[in-house]
Amino acid sequence: MQKIKEEIYENNLRVLLAKKRLKVSDLAKGTGIAKSTLTALYYERTKRPDITTLQKVANFLNVTIDELMNVEE
Repeated sequence: MQKIKEEIYENNLRVLLAKKRLKVSDLAKGTGIAKSTLTALYYERTKRPDITTLQKVANFLNVTIDELMNVEE
């Protein structure tokens, strides 16, 4: 039996928050998204981030979803 590999989505949330000198709690207050959800996204523990969540985060940070989800090298 073949084991299915679970994907973990990488993102730029840490970088973007650091550049704007914001915390996860600031993001939670500004977006209305649960801090636990944002913390999972921050530490890249989210297997399938919800598009609505990503859009709210991107809007708050004034970036596109692509900028949020494409990892800077």
